[in-house]
Amino acid sequence: MIHDSRVQVLRPGTPRRGGFVLLWVQASVRTRDNHALEYAVREANRLGLPLVAAFGLTPGYPEANARHYAYLLEGLRDLRVNLAARGIPLRVTLGDPPAVVLNAAREGAALVVTDVGYTRIQREWRDWLAGQLDVPLVQVESEALIPVRVVSGKQEYAARTIRPKIHRLWHDYLVPLESHDLKQQARDWQTGEDISDPARLLKTLPIDHSVPPGDEEGGENAAHDLLEDFITRKLDTYDTRRNDPTVDGSSRLSAHLHYGQLSPLSASIAAREHGGPGADAFLEELIVRRELSFNYTTYNPHYDRYEGLPAWARATLQEHAGDRREHTYTRAELDAAQTHDPYWNAAQRQMTRTGRMHNYMRMYWGKKVLEWTPTPQEAFDTLIWLNNRHEQDGRDPNSWVGVGWIFGLHDRPWTRRPIFGTVRYMNAGGLKRKFDIEKYARQWAE
Repeated sequence: MIHDSRVQVLRPGTPRRGGFVLLWVQASVRTRDNHALEYAVREANRLGLPLVAAFGLTPGYPEANARHYAYLLEGLRDLRVNLAARGIPLRVTLGDPPAVVLNAAREGAALVVTDVGYTRIQREWRDWLAGQLDVPLVQVESEALIPVRVVSGKQEYAARTIRPKIHRLWHDYLVPLESHDLKQQARDWQTGEDISDPARLLKTLPIDHSVPPGDEEGGENAAHDLLEDFITRKLDTYDTRRNDPTVDGSSRLSAHLHYGQLSPLSASIAAREHGGPGADAFLEELIVRRELSFNYTTYNPHYDRYEGLPAWARATLQEHAGDRREHTYTRAELDAAQTHDPYWNAAQRQMTRTGRMHNYMRMYWGKKVLEWTPTPQEAFDTLIWLNNRHEQDGRDPNSWVGVGWIFGLHDRPWTRRPIFGTVRYMNAGGLKRKFDIEKYARQWAE
């Protein structure tokens, strides 16, 4: 079902007669468990109109490079094929996304339907389009299991404060989404760029090609293959193995979720049906932790800046900003994994080579950059740059929250230490107690 709370009218009005319903695909790049898509299908059937889809492919997305565009293009390749199977043509056009959609709508859209994004640029795109259109614009939330503003009307302090609010609601929203056949087929809708060969198209884009694609394929089809493998092979031990970077115990679904190629609803239902302690741990990460990050980017206007961190954390870090650093490194040295710490270097290499870093190592990785950088503000900017440059799922609410946690976000004061003040500290001793860190370092040796 599609709850009314998922649906928000950005530009009110009465649909224009004739033409077509236009689906602006932006955050939800999939056909399965896509509430925006299903809402658009139902509206098209109600109006007796065909449904067409558009995607604006901008070469200027902030901080995106060839690693990110390769994954995105693989998703668009799958999306075009999967939408076509339902009678919905997808047009991919190079250009500013909202301008691309506006031009498409002027060809005869009765109304425009889109998905929801949680970053500043995504909100700005939708606001701009709402101000330009002369037909209704409706956005339908599909990337959060529970709509952000239904869970809470304010920025939550930590997981412990948002968790009970989510738990009270999630069974109401953790329900299958029914798909409907499209009754009217579109004719003569031009499909734009040829996306059948993502690698070929990637080479032609005027983007930063200095970071090559990662080691895993993107797309809706690969996402569901990976989900099935995770549920059948790794979910039973997820609660005990996910924090050990020397074993293959994590889901590796984050990038597919980031690009909208996998629905959190699909993954949640699959995990719930499987059951067990591993499923409980996975749902905590997938719903509570992930939607805590959506809450942060929704309610904190400085979510991607040092100024967005908690006041207590900024105050204690400022108090210790002049403390002596035993080691300091430039951004270039950190990017090249040229530090004295073999464990940190291993984590950095894993990220630069593959496009991902194990979550437990990410915490250590971030804490050390804070320790090795002249000021906490510079450390924050460096971590954002490194993460967004190399992580396949960089430039994401989870990214900003993950970096923010290094500096005290969603955490509490701890014992006072040099440089960190009362922000939580980590050292290599903790790694050695929890898993075979030497094995991990060998896995990602130079």
